[in-house]
Formats: sequence, structure tokens, C-alpha cells
Amino acid sequence: MDFLSWHLAAAYVLDVILGDPPRWPHPIRWIGRWIQWCESLFYDAGGSPVYQRLAGFVFWLMVVAGVASTTLACVKLAWFLHPMAGTVLGVWIAYAALATRSLHTESRAVVQALATGDLPLARKRLSWIVSRDTSQLDEREILRAVMETVSENISDGIVAPLLFLALGGTVGAMAYKAVSTMDSMVGYLNERYRHFGWFAARADDVLNWLPSRLTALLMVAGAAGLGQDWRSAFQVALRDGRRTKSPNAGYPEAAAAGALNVQLGGASVYFGQMVVKPTLGDDVKPLSPEVYVSMIRLMYATSFLAFLLAAGLLHALRLLGA
Repeated sequence: MDFLSWHLAAAYVLDVILGDPPRWPHPIRWIGRWIQWCESLFYDAGGSPVYQRLAGFVFWLMVVAGVASTTLACVKLAWFLHPMAGTVLGVWIAYAALATRSLHTESRAVVQALATGDLPLARKRLSWIVSRDTSQLDEREILRAVMETVSENISDGIVAPLLFLALGGTVGAMAYKAVSTMDSMVGYLNERYRHFGWFAARADDVLNWLPSRLTALLMVAGAAGLGQDWRSAFQVALRDGRRTKSPNAGYPEAAAAGALNVQLGGASVYFGQMVVKPTLGDDVKPLSPEVYVSMIRLMYATSFLAFLLAAGLLHALRLLGA
């Protein structure tokens, strides 16, 4: 039942080639439904802040325990039925935890709509992948949102899952995806989730502390390999990475901004409220579809370097008997 380096390689190749076909079953969507059901059990709009935080903590435990135990039970059952079934299921779960190709596909759809001059369609497609209000965004703001979500999700959707696959196999990766998905669903400082989602947001911050900084370093290496401005990527990540309210999101965004000599951050509307984020990077080049293409090249380079690192870590841990 061990998760091996070649399992990781197979999952990575499948992700890069296939992405996330919309009609295929996907465990992350099942995790989302599980989160919604657990929230319906524990959320009480009339509860005190202390109660909400306690309920949110129990909710978080139930979600993670349910996802981890279900993953482990399914993999064990598949292995009991036949080793090949166990291998196939393990590779499929690992593949589903990764998001390299889907991140490219979903962001490209937005930029393609911009290329045809269809601003309403670009706004609509962007709303599928970001939480900010897209209804009034102009072309530059749409491109900025795309660049920010791609750079941030290199950490959340690629590097971190690869790292947790190496450290904890399929169970570790699915537990991480449960934590990450909870943060994206309830980790907001709005009236509903300020207290209930507090623990989910903090847990996501803790789990992504190392992956976010590792992502920035891998981006620097990827930028060097691509002939991009790796020195600026390193300098801007050090200078601006800690400026964001999130303890993690700023590092990959700042590294990307530096590598591409653009500026990210600024004002955006979330849930009807204007939020002014600090700027990251220097406004050397204007945001454009060509810069987006460079961002995607950097994403794939970083993804491949992260895969090599995770595969090496997994092999080393196996040799050590971990």
C-alpha cells in the first residue's frame, strides 16, 4: 500500500496531460459537498463568538477526520481486492490532488475571452476562479486578477499537494486538500464566517507556511531556467512577500511579479466591500496577454521543479524507512 515515486510520476503526468475534465468524478468536489453538510450540522447564526469558534473547530476536525479516514479505507479496500486496483486508485487520488493543467486551462479561458474583445465573458469566466467581484473589472484588472490567482495557486494547487503526497501519501494529500478547501469556503472575515471559519483559516495558514515560501524559491529557479528576471524574483519576494495580510499568499505572488517585472496587488471588491491590498513588485511592464503567457511558462517550470523535489523527497524517505 506504499505510495511510491513512480505513482507520483504517473499522477503528475496525468495531471499535466488531462487536467480536470469537467464530466469526470473528482474527490475535491466530494470534499466540498462533505464540508457543506458538516457546516449545516455545526453552524449556528445565533451563537456567541465563543460558541462559533468552538463549533468551527469541531467542524474542522470532523471534515479532516472524515476525508482522511475515507481515503484510507478506500485505498485499503482497493488493495485488499487486488494490488492493481489499489495502485490505480492511489494514482487517481494523487492525480486529482494536483492542478497544473486545470490552472492553465481555466485562466487561459479568461484571457482568450479578452483576446476576442468579449469583456463580459472574460468577467464571467474569471468569476469562476476568483472570489472577488468581477462585474466591473476592466481589461487590466482582469489580467491582474488572473496573474494573482495563478501565482497564488501554484503554491496551493501544485507545490503544497506534491509536498504532502511525498510526506503523507494519498491520505496526507487529501487531508491537505480538505484543509485548503475549507479555507476557500469558510475562511473569510465576513459576518457569517468571522468566528466560525477562524480555525479553518488559521490551519490553512499553518499548513501553507512552508509550501508558499518553497514555491517562491522554486519560482526563482524556474525564472532562471527560462531566462526571466530571477534576481528580481528573489529580491521582490524578500521585499514584498510579507506585505500581504495573508502570511503566505504574498510570497509566490511577489516572486511572480518580480520574475515578470510587473506589479500585482491593489484595490479589489470582495463580497461588496472594497479591499485595498499592498502592491507587490515594480510597475516596469504593463500587464498584457504576453505577460500572461510568460506567467504560464513560469508556472509549468515551477511545477516541474516541485515534482522533482517531491519525487526526490519521497524516494529519500523510503530509503530511510520512513
